[in-house]
Formats: sequence, C-alpha cells, structure tokens
Amino acid sequence: MNNTPLSPRPALRTPHTERRVVTARTLREQGVSAATAGERCRPGGPWQMPLPGVYLLHPGPPTSEERLQAVLLYASRERFPVRAGAACTASAAVPAAGDGPEAMITGLAALALYGLSCAPPLLSLEHIDVLVPRTRRLRSTGCARVVRTRSLPRPQEITGLPVAPVERALADAIGFLGDAAAVRGLLMEAVREGHCEAPAVVRELSRARLLNRPHVVDAVDAVLAESRAVAEGLLYGLVRSHGLPEPCWNVDLWLPGGPHLGGVDAYWPEQALAVELDTSASHGTAPGDGAVWSRYARKREALERLGISVLHITPAKLRDHPWQQAAVIRTALMAAPEREPAACVVVLPR
Repeated sequence: MNNTPLSPRPALRTPHTERRVVTARTLREQGVSAATAGERCRPGGPWQMPLPGVYLLHPGPPTSEERLQAVLLYASRERFPVRAGAACTASAAVPAAGDGPEAMITGLAALALYGLSCAPPLLSLEHIDVLVPRTRRLRSTGCARVVRTRSLPRPQEITGLPVAPVERALADAIGFLGDAAAVRGLLMEAVREGHCEAPAVVRELSRARLLNRPHVVDAVDAVLAESRAVAEGLLYGLVRSHGLPEPCWNVDLWLPGGPHLGGVDAYWPEQALAVELDTSASHGTAPGDGAVWSRYARKREALERLGISVLHITPAKLRDHPWQQAAVIRTALMAAPEREPAACVVVLPR
C-alpha cells in the first residue's frame, strides 16, 4: 500500500477526522483533489464514498456513529467544494453561526439513540431517516432517507448529534411502519418510560396525517388509556405519600336535580376542591389545543361559579415535581375556609 502523503499539506485535522467521515469540501480545503479522492475510493482502495459528497476514510464497514455522521453530512449544505468565483447561492450557503442545525436524525434511528428497546439496533437499519426543511433540494439515496418538514423542531443533542424530539421521531418512524405490533410497542414504551407525553404524540401523528390508519388509531387508544392509568396512579401515590386528606376518587359532580357539571379525578367535598388530570386527548387534538382546552375552560368556569376550586395537573408535573404539586394541593385545601361557601353539589361515582 502506498503511504505517500496525498499533498504537501499536513494530515487532515478537522472535527470529523476522529470519526473518519468527511465531506468533499473538507477534503478540497485540505488539498485533496476530487480525482485523488476518487482514486482512493476504487474497489480495494483505502477509502469509500457511502453517500454523494461524503467520504469514509477507511475500507471497513462503517460503525453506527459513522453512518449517522455520514447521513448528517450528506444532508448538510457544504458537501461539495464551492467553485472558485462562484456566487454563494441559498442552496450552497452555510448557516451563520448561531443558526439551528439544517438537518437532524429522526425516525427509528432517533428512537434507538433515545434508548427505546423496541427500536431496532442502529446497525440493523437499512435506512437512517434525516429530517430537513421541505425547501431543501435533496433526494433519498443509499442509507439516507430524507424526511421533509415545514419547519424543523428544536433538536435534542445525543452523543453530539442533533436528534428530533421523541414525539416527532415517533411520527416519522410510524409513517413507514405497517406492523401494528411494532407501532403499538414504540408508542407504549415511549409514553410508559416518560420519553414523551401522550397528547404530544397525538399532535404529531395528527400533523403527519397518520390518524386515518386503523392500526395507528388502535395503538393511540391503548396509549391514551395507559397514560391515564399511569397518571391516576401517580396522583394516588402523591396524596398518600404526602399525607393529604383522602378525596373522593373519579367522581361526577351534579347540581341537585339539575345538570351534570362534569367529572373530576379527585374531589374534596368539605373544601370544595377538585383536581383534574390533563391527560385526555381526542384524535387530532390534545390538551392545550383549542377544542379540548375550550371544554376544560367551560367546565372550570362553571364549577368556579359555584365556588368549587379546580386544579389542572399534568402527568409530567406529577412525575417530575411531586413535592411541588403536593404543596399546591395542600395550599388550596388550607385556603378553603377563607373562600365563600360553595354551592351544594351531588357527588356520584364516575
């Protein structure tokens, strides 16, 4: 093997050298011509070109990290050298410092990076999904599968790589999955293990127009039911572990001989205090969205007009800040004697 230096310049010294994955532009800047790079990528040569404009500086199979890095470099705007004297166009421009990433890993590869056991190992994936703005002129090729979006979400950084949020990665993965068991497994694990909230997943699936697929709808129903059960368990545990008075659990409130006021997850009759878990989500909407939040607001206003205080608590707050939520409930209970007496309501099991 010929070990003669490719150029009189020093060996490549770039952030990508450690990964041994570089772009054609980086090679050009280091004095390596396209012809030399092509010669080294011939069969049996020391280099390879897994994706257009991206070089792997060793002959063996790429590692998982190298595949991810190659896909991100392929989706970047600086793969190819800028011709001398050429105007810098929008498609070739490099983002200014401080701008967000121009591409990020999504789909099953992202879920594997988040550690979901239901996601296949990275090396077993035929395609690695990369999320880019829909205006990018980029095509899927090799192991890089391009997924387009109107606007890029704020990524998470995992092992130094930009990765789409879990709920977005789930939607992008499910878009290519027809296996009902696989879809259900991914959704259940992501919500059960606290990687994301069920309503956020429903929002992303709705945006991706996936809620018209029966196997996706069935999986969402199961996830929402489990999400509520988990949240209720957290609320039970919070009340008992923090020594709060025992409420009436899962009840409907009615005016005597009058209309139904709505259901609540916990109700303290003597203090006229209700707690409602923000876990409900219909297909296409989620708590915080217009239609659902309007229903919450109308019910809350009706109860508060009768002198009943209502606390809305999310599963994330119960899981991440239980002491804070216990303090909020305790404070509301202690403040009850200072409020005007509440109207009489009928409390029935829900």
